[in-house]
Amino acid sequence: MADPQSYRPRTQDIPTRPGVYRFRDPNGRVIYVGKAKNLRSRLSSYFVSPGQLNPKTHAMVHTAASVEWTVVGSELEALQLEYTWIKEFTPRFNIVFRDDKSYPYLAITMGEKFPRAQVMRGDRRKDVKYFGPFYPAKAIRETLDTLLRVFPVRTCSSGVLRRAEQTGRPCLLGYIDKCSAPCVGRISEEDHRALADELCQFMGGEGTKFIRQLERQMADAAAGMEYEKAARLRDDVQALRRVFERNAVVLAEETEADVFAVAEDELEAAVQVFHVRNGRIRGQRGWVVEKVEDSTPAEFVAHLLQQVYGNDDGGDRLPREVLVPVEPDDAPKLGEWLGSLRGSNVSLRVPKRGEKATLLETVRENAEQALRLHKSRRAGDITTRSAALQELQESLGVPVPLMRIECFDISHVSGTNVVASMVVVEDGLPKKSDYRKFSITGQAARDDTSAMYDVITRRFKRYLQEQENSGPLISGEVAPEDATETRRFAYPPALVVVDGGPPQVAAASRALGDLGIDDVYVVGLAKRLEEVWLPDDEFPVILPRASESLYLLQRVRDEAHRFAISFHRKKRSTSMMESILDDVPGLGPAKRSALLKKFGSLKRMRAAGREELLEVPGVGPALADHLLAALKSAEAE
Repeated sequence: MADPQSYRPRTQDIPTRPGVYRFRDPNGRVIYVGKAKNLRSRLSSYFVSPGQLNPKTHAMVHTAASVEWTVVGSELEALQLEYTWIKEFTPRFNIVFRDDKSYPYLAITMGEKFPRAQVMRGDRRKDVKYFGPFYPAKAIRETLDTLLRVFPVRTCSSGVLRRAEQTGRPCLLGYIDKCSAPCVGRISEEDHRALADELCQFMGGEGTKFIRQLERQMADAAAGMEYEKAARLRDDVQALRRVFERNAVVLAEETEADVFAVAEDELEAAVQVFHVRNGRIRGQRGWVVEKVEDSTPAEFVAHLLQQVYGNDDGGDRLPREVLVPVEPDDAPKLGEWLGSLRGSNVSLRVPKRGEKATLLETVRENAEQALRLHKSRRAGDITTRSAALQELQESLGVPVPLMRIECFDISHVSGTNVVASMVVVEDGLPKKSDYRKFSITGQAARDDTSAMYDVITRRFKRYLQEQENSGPLISGEVAPEDATETRRFAYPPALVVVDGGPPQVAAASRALGDLGIDDVYVVGLAKRLEEVWLPDDEFPVILPRASESLYLLQRVRDEAHRFAISFHRKKRSTSMMESILDDVPGLGPAKRSALLKKFGSLKRMRAAGREELLEVPGVGPALADHLLAALKSAEAE
């Protein structure tokens, strides 16, 4: 571990202005990002006597090899830059609220000829009305299915709609009266749009009006002895009430708020958020994070809000109120930042009494339950993963912890379209952002060992070039324009795993030796008996069949194989598609590129109809006919 005094900058060199700082490890990776009102005061607190530091800060400063900072104009700018760097570098000593999905919304595409209701994630689109968020997605799907009974708007895709228009037959939903079937003329375009408008009004909080309207119609039908119609309307009323029951009114109807609560112990914290729209709980979400960063509850909440709302590109999704369990230290600046994202004022506060305080208590109870459930489920998981890494390290005789493992696999069909994959495991978990794909051509593609030598050489040559270009790590100030991270492979693995036996291991080891790298260890996992081969060893290492270390290696190898196969299939499909397009008369490079961009694969192009081909820029009726003929001829062969 590094001595913090070895890279400590001189106190007089550190400015006293607001700014953002980054600690880096010996490999140049950013391991911690923080902001400060006074950089000199804040950074000096890291270089006190080790006994005065808490354990997490002690581990961070002894892992780091340098510290750098950037001065900004205000605390608000520091807040924004800190979030940007945390998102970019995902430092291991910062708390990161990771979630692989955006919120699901009920979206109605009012910009289309026949508006479509669907569950949608991601960035907002023009001429689309959104309602939500809802979580989990199953809740809004069930709600939409119920609403289609009363508001049977279109839910099908554009392809299904076109096919129904061409054949004159609606889809299944049209036959079971959950779609008004505008595709076959059962309802006019104007009436269908009015139906979509009514659905928007209902989701916008005017549900009581529609229920009362249906109840009056039901009473009129019963008075006129139209009992079948009255029964149908009764079922519609019950359906709308079920939707209301799923989203019970908890606050005044004009209330729009996100309510956060946190439950924590010394090591982990559970976060829960309830989304209240129009006085109803529209969704709920939660995270459990490791507290690698020592922070007060106020600092924790500030980081939480930065990351939750900083990832939200649609600022109008922010509610008017954000209710939190404790007030952040820089609450005014956070409120100003949230307001800039939303485009109008956002109230950031702690509710003290009343219905909102009661709801916050409910959210806190959910957070406590989530933390207890997480601990009970994960009790054995961390132990097992750590034991597997330790067992593998001891079995292979590797003197350093296996914090990062990279696995390489070669894929081809009879020597054609040779590709390779690299997958990465850090702390026993996949790190998909570091996965890489390689295309192999020329002499390197003649056999597996040549391909393996080529891939290992290319991966680590890039690493060496980046190390040379980066220069020594020096603590000090960096300009904002110099703060951009360009290195992608700067962190070397402790262990390289290749899919294969002695020949592949020898090729990988030779590639590292030719580059002068002697601190990266190589093993191969052969599929036949799942034996582990080390360089220059006559006999393999046999790991117990039921051992966690062998299971870890198998998972890594299988993931590399899956990744290589998927890339190979895509490349093979693209090459076949290009060869077919070469024989189509009148198809030049620009039109070929447009076709590849739109369809991407031979399978998708074959599934496309003449109308979809005509949507490609430059493709006319005659060329579309030539393309269909070429695709049909290639399929027959």
